[in-house]
Amino acid sequence: MSYRLGVDIGGTFTDFALFDEARGEMFIHKQLTTPDDPSRAVLDGCSHLLARKGVDIAELVSIAHGTTLVTNAVIERRGARVGMLVSEGFRDVLDMARETRYELFDLRLEFPEPLVPRYLRREVAERVKYDGAVETALDESAVRAAIAELVAEGIEALAICFLHSYANPAHENAARQVAEREFPELYVSTSADIFSNMREFERWTTATINAYTQPLFDSYLQRLSGGLETAGFTGRLLVMTSSGGMLAPDAARRYPVRVLESGPAAGALMSAHLGRALEIPDLLSFDMGGTTAKGALVNGYRPLKKYDLEIARLHGFKRGSGLPVKVPVIDMVEIGSGGGSLAEVDERGLIRVGPQSAGADPGPACYGKGGSAAALTDANLVLGYLDADFFLGGDMKLDEAAARTAIEASIAKPLGVTIERAAWGMHEIINEDVARAFRIHASERGFDYRGASMVAFGGSGPAHAMSVARKLKIPRVVFPAGAGVMSAFGLLVSPLAFELSRSEPCLVGGLDGEHFANRFQAMEAEASELLLEAGVGAPDIRLRRRLDMRYQGQGYEVEVALPDGTAMAEIFSGLAELFRETYAATFSSTTLDEPLEIVTWKVEAVGPEVSLADGFILEGTGDSGEARKGSRQAYFADAYHDCPVYDRSALAPGMEIAGPALIEERESTCVIGPGERARVDERRNLVAELGEA
Repeated sequence: MSYRLGVDIGGTFTDFALFDEARGEMFIHKQLTTPDDPSRAVLDGCSHLLARKGVDIAELVSIAHGTTLVTNAVIERRGARVGMLVSEGFRDVLDMARETRYELFDLRLEFPEPLVPRYLRREVAERVKYDGAVETALDESAVRAAIAELVAEGIEALAICFLHSYANPAHENAARQVAEREFPELYVSTSADIFSNMREFERWTTATINAYTQPLFDSYLQRLSGGLETAGFTGRLLVMTSSGGMLAPDAARRYPVRVLESGPAAGALMSAHLGRALEIPDLLSFDMGGTTAKGALVNGYRPLKKYDLEIARLHGFKRGSGLPVKVPVIDMVEIGSGGGSLAEVDERGLIRVGPQSAGADPGPACYGKGGSAAALTDANLVLGYLDADFFLGGDMKLDEAAARTAIEASIAKPLGVTIERAAWGMHEIINEDVARAFRIHASERGFDYRGASMVAFGGSGPAHAMSVARKLKIPRVVFPAGAGVMSAFGLLVSPLAFELSRSEPCLVGGLDGEHFANRFQAMEAEASELLLEAGVGAPDIRLRRRLDMRYQGQGYEVEVALPDGTAMAEIFSGLAELFRETYAATFSSTTLDEPLEIVTWKVEAVGPEVSLADGFILEGTGDSGEARKGSRQAYFADAYHDCPVYDRSALAPGMEIAGPALIEERESTCVIGPGERARVDERRNLVAELGEA
């Protein structure tokens, strides 16, 4: 017998998915996250789920793990005390930033404070020119003295950030060797190793975030792996990255910045996996949990990627108000909307929900843990969408009276409306916030979602998906079985992968085929090395190549994907045509007659595909038993309706359900509104169609 376990730590709940490879069966579990030490929830949940299924932890082949720990550490400023070495004359780059305003007419703009305060930055005499030539040699004695001063200031980690190190990292590497030799207790990050691209501000912030979170993440992985080893785990522990691939723990300790969005990325990856199974190439992936909602776009069975994100935004999630990070990441829009999102009446007399969240402790008022402010889960309970006695399958009872009291005090009384109308307003505002975020995100990527379908999951997503789809005029919503823990499923289908990105600007006309091939070969070997160290065989590694290109003189680039399985000489000869096709798809025109320039070279090494059994069997699912559990009053638009309540696990393939209806499973509830219809497909997905109402 062999089993694989996926564990996704969210802001409110930690989700578990145990897959029995021999029988093709899936067992799931969900419990509250322990914010003070997330590894405690992981270890407790593993023990609980394995004991419930009678599985010994030694039978686990692997544990795939996603976490928001790194992101939360940056947002909450709970990282290490970090020092920084910079090129002489560039101490203030982090403070000057981009020198742009994200809100032109706001005179009270706030920007996030750098993770490294100015007094913990030291300048070092050295200079590498833009082409990699050394103008001023590194003064290693000055490096040693500067680090000694920072260590005396109590730093735990060091970021080494020199100008133009992407073109020649020799000085950063030499400074790193000094630090590791003289101060072996320090965690050291070099900017060229973390993100070897042009534009020093983004490269340096990425390196400082890596250094800032490295001690905390290393300690966390040590506690987690130590606890698992003590329990008897002998398999392989894997950590999900923001780009949809897995890393071995040693690589994750080296690059914690790549784990910023690991849990949400797994959900988007599972949406793409589901799209391939259902032959739906274009999808909107909608994941709403207890703290936030995430939206991702799947085009041609693959989630769209990008190479930058911002975290810790200060102003309404506006771009430019956070810390920029340059790493490969699945392109997701984050909305401050989840089951724990708190509601209030703002200065305009309107309802505002989120982005502040009640989290796991104390949680919404209905959790009965001391929360008194109204949260989205309180509204969904009052509206009848949730069963107070069946939350988490009955393991956690909800207090409807506390929910009503909170909504009355926070929303209903200030607005002079009934509790039900206040709850409906909270529910609808969240739906419009999510729909608006999807509209903007899709338009920014040039993605036409009108013919696409939506995949809805997360603990709260299925309760809101149909209303969001109606606002977007999307005709179909797919609710996968076990939607409440789907990100944990995604961890089970993610392969080992690592991606490199290197700036080496050059004109295509000045290249020859040999240099073109050699540049990729060196990066392919480096990207593959981490997979080989993790035990992947060389023949099992697939390589994906991309280039950032532009017309000479332009300021930004478009990404050109190079075809797989094609000889490099053939790719090089057709490179100009590949660029023009990509440029035309982005801007609808290729009228420029300028030389072409390659700016950034990218290589991704991917291990063997990890698959789940086709149409795996979810625990407790069967054709026997009565699907209808009873009925419940649920509120839609202006009145309560009598709604049949169905047990999701008892729904048989081919069954059709007319709305209004509530379809419950242990981790989530699907809400089907009046005039809408849903059917169960052969894989037991619930596929809902929007009606005329």
